Amino acid sequence: MLLLAALAAGVLIGPASLDPGRVMLELLDRLPFVSVDSGLDSRSAAIVWELRLPRAVLGALVGSTLSVAGGAYQGVFRNPLADPYLLGVAAGAGLGATLVIVTVGSGSAVIPLAAFLGAVAAVAAAYALGAAAGGRRSGVTLILAGVAVAAFLTAAQTFVQQQHADSIREVYSWILGRLGTAGWSEVALMAPYAAVSIVVILFHRRLLDILAVGEEEARSLGVRPDRVRIAVVIAATLGTAGAVAVSGLIGFVGIVVPHTVRLLVGASYRSILPISVIGGAAFLVLADLVARSALGPSEIPIGVVTAFVGGPFFLLVLRTSRRAM
Repeated sequence: MLLLAALAAGVLIGPASLDPGRVMLELLDRLPFVSVDSGLDSRSAAIVWELRLPRAVLGALVGSTLSVAGGAYQGVFRNPLADPYLLGVAAGAGLGATLVIVTVGSGSAVIPLAAFLGAVAAVAAAYALGAAAGGRRSGVTLILAGVAVAAFLTAAQTFVQQQHADSIREVYSWILGRLGTAGWSEVALMAPYAAVSIVVILFHRRLLDILAVGEEEARSLGVRPDRVRIAVVIAATLGTAGAVAVSGLIGFVGIVVPHTVRLLVGASYRSILPISVIGGAAFLVLADLVARSALGPSEIPIGVVTAFVGGPFFLLVLRTSRRAM
């Protein structure tokens, strides 16, 4: 119900003053065996179908993917502060996008591809480094490898930005995240990555519950933690890279939503992960609604909105985790 309400608000509310009742009739008119006259002209109908609706759907896809990826990382590494960008996804995507922006321009259609390739390459480097140092048997080693790779790539991105100071504004506009769409192309680009990532992670949700008791105990029950870890990490990384490619870097979704769900339904990933899919979608659609409405007609970067919510929440989780230790 929350997700449906969020999607409805995302379509009904926007900078253009369209009558909500007429917009609802326009949506109903496209249903099978329903024929009503919404009274909207062609321009207003185009705003609904080519701007508002694809933006709301894209927000739902990105939010669900980031939240389920965050929950999966927290489960596979048994770290309540893990998020989808843990293994260098953000740094790799940022470097890839920055290189294209400073060489081609901020309007280039290659930016999503560069961000995706940069994110995947960063995680591959982190996993190779962690495996060489024993990370196949230790999630902590893999996390440290991700931190090292992220630090290196962030330094490289900073160097590139300093060499092209005239492009800093465009770079930061992308880094702070946005859900602006020119139609359904971004939705079509994101949908396959979201579907594969979510399905694979949900398939492993029971195994994550087994890993929660410890790797040695999991092995005694016939579970191979190495295989579970690499499958979940690959799926979460694939979805996160796809999300970053179409929306930039939107932080805290993968921490706020899974922890909120954990407070509501308990610690079992059999419940946390599927509910995080729905909760993450609703959360980001509502965050985008605030981003484009709070200071209309101008927009606040959606990453700023999620940071306002996620920053205090992160501190609360950190304090709770310290008390538990």
